[in-house]
Amino acid sequence: MFLDEVKIYLRSGNGGDGNVSFRREKFMPQGGPAGGDGGKGGDIIFVVNPKTNTLSAFQNKIHYKADHGDKGGTTEKTGRSGEDIIIPVPAGTVIKDAETGAVLADMVELDQHLILLKGGRGGRGNQHFANSRNQTPRYAERGEPGQERWVVLELKLIADVGIVGVPNAGKSTLLSVISNAKPKIAPYPFTTLTPQLGVVRYDDTDLVFADIPGLIEGAHEGIGLGHEFLRHVQRTRALVHVIDGSSENPLADYSQINTELALYDDRLAQRPQVVAFNKMDLPDAQTRWPDIQAALQAQGVTAFPISAATQDNVRALINQVLEIVSKLPKTIDVHTVRREVLQPEVDDAVPFEITRDQDGAYHVKGHRIERAAQMTHWDNEEAILRFQNILEVLGVSKALEEHGVRVGDTVYIGNYELEWSD
Repeated sequence: MFLDEVKIYLRSGNGGDGNVSFRREKFMPQGGPAGGDGGKGGDIIFVVNPKTNTLSAFQNKIHYKADHGDKGGTTEKTGRSGEDIIIPVPAGTVIKDAETGAVLADMVELDQHLILLKGGRGGRGNQHFANSRNQTPRYAERGEPGQERWVVLELKLIADVGIVGVPNAGKSTLLSVISNAKPKIAPYPFTTLTPQLGVVRYDDTDLVFADIPGLIEGAHEGIGLGHEFLRHVQRTRALVHVIDGSSENPLADYSQINTELALYDDRLAQRPQVVAFNKMDLPDAQTRWPDIQAALQAQGVTAFPISAATQDNVRALINQVLEIVSKLPKTIDVHTVRREVLQPEVDDAVPFEITRDQDGAYHVKGHRIERAAQMTHWDNEEAILRFQNILEVLGVSKALEEHGVRVGDTVYIGNYELEWSD
């Protein structure tokens, strides 16, 4: 089954908690703090797998959760890091945020390796918090929480040449006679419901051709699975436009397909096209060909009269395609490729904001302060005192006082509810 779009859930691992322990060796019965750090949480990593060209592996599994890091040990031993989750995807996979639709990454290179979600760092053990005023800290840091999000994987086939046209124009037949592909072929519309790939070998050149399922009017708006089919054309460097010679109005079909391509992505209108007038083995096509040829020449278009069924003039068509592609850049249009991962921006210039709700409670929002709250052991008095110091250092305490906070007021920091005190 060809699957080219899936929605999956990802969660990287939490960092392990830091440890609270003290040295108790034979000659150091009252040794100092020696709690080890927690292990790092596992990452969510995407890699391009050259052995697959569909997303069918995700049909029965949609949840991917990396392991959490282990708690730190005694005598400064760091906990074991969580195991990463490595997710193989075919080349051409676009990773989008499921909620916003924003492109997070574009997997187009065969050796591409991408950490999409990083595991949380391990919490620091109590050895890190000893100072001249507190030489025996009895608290440690909790591990940093991992990240989670739903993403959509959208596959855009990577091919040198895309074969386009209306349903039943003969695209699958053409692909079958010029390549090693074995598409399903039958004389009725929408025989091809999934894109097919075939490799055409000529002399020392290999070209990948993609048979794009037949497009209909309104495809750019998603009609007739238009979006699912059209996105596969975006990766191609050139197009073979197959016209159905048995159609009642071949010129209208030709114009319609070009319009749908341009409406979906105006860059597609700029792709080099080789036009093939197919089914010349049929009397009706032979009768129409002179008028069609003249009309296309008036538009500056040179078409090849072919019969994919009998392979008549197919070699000349492919020679023209090879000549055009040989002059094109081998890289994909940079406008369609985004290799970097777009993570939410953290603005350190405005590290937090404070609001007050109708019940009089204060809400503090900010990446740094919320992360500090998540990594605090709220059942440990020393850890709470350390968090209060963080509020002072980041200016949160002063800002709350300027907003009118009083002893006994409720303050929310992220998901944590606190009672304000001196």
